[in-house]
Amino acid sequence: MDRKKVNLPNIVKLYEAGERISMLTAYDYPSAAIADAAGIEIILIGDSLGMVVNGYKNTLPVTVEEVIYHTRAVVRAAEYSFVVADMPFLSYQTGIHDALYNAGRMLKEGGAEAIKLEGGSAMAETIKAIVHADIPVMGHIGLTPQSIHRMGGYRIQGRDEKSYNILLQDALAVEAAGAFAIVLEGIPGTLAKEITSKLHIPTIGIGAGKDVSGQVLVFHDLLGLSGHKQPTFVKQYAQLKDIAVNAIQQYVKDVKEGVFPGAEHTYK
Repeated sequence: MDRKKVNLPNIVKLYEAGERISMLTAYDYPSAAIADAAGIEIILIGDSLGMVVNGYKNTLPVTVEEVIYHTRAVVRAAEYSFVVADMPFLSYQTGIHDALYNAGRMLKEGGAEAIKLEGGSAMAETIKAIVHADIPVMGHIGLTPQSIHRMGGYRIQGRDEKSYNILLQDALAVEAAGAFAIVLEGIPGTLAKEITSKLHIPTIGIGAGKDVSGQVLVFHDLLGLSGHKQPTFVKQYAQLKDIAVNAIQQYVKDVKEGVFPGAEHTYK
């Protein structure tokens, strides 16, 4: 495997060569080190950290400081992967000045190489301003978790003709604003395919079918660490939670029975 650090021009080259792009969330040094060693091209510090790591009910409570903290940890491990930090709720919706400042913090304080934000046409001017400040932006449309209350929950978007056309226009607006890629979440595969065919930037799907430029999953979902019922689009490649629970149960047993520590674990 070529271990030269992935950068933005590399991602563009992958897209232009028709090679699908792999992206995975990671929220700390150990998970980022695993993803990096496995050859993931893009690591995303998603605001999903609020639910996955901190136990929030949704992503809305996540702060800029939390994302920066987790980004710093990921960056220390990312020797190969390109690192993208998520812009949490209210870090960019309150105006371009706030958006520029907080996006800059993700790079300056967190060490990220790009940021991601949710929203389509309504966020076009914000995206344009951030890109103009030489901060690479990844867009995100479809099922946008920060809009959970407007959507009435985590519902598939773009199923009716009106919302289908709105999302298509949103994707075009995000591209025109200067985003280098766009996440398509929770939309029909037919819509994702059409968006991908009309854009000239990579589309990264999550619950958007296979006709996109790349895929993203949550680290804990992929490895079976979350313990929750998974959405249809998640493929679990391992069941590490079960392995971990069994290992710890054996540790508890050894402690109770005085088996651990043994002589080999004791200093002479």
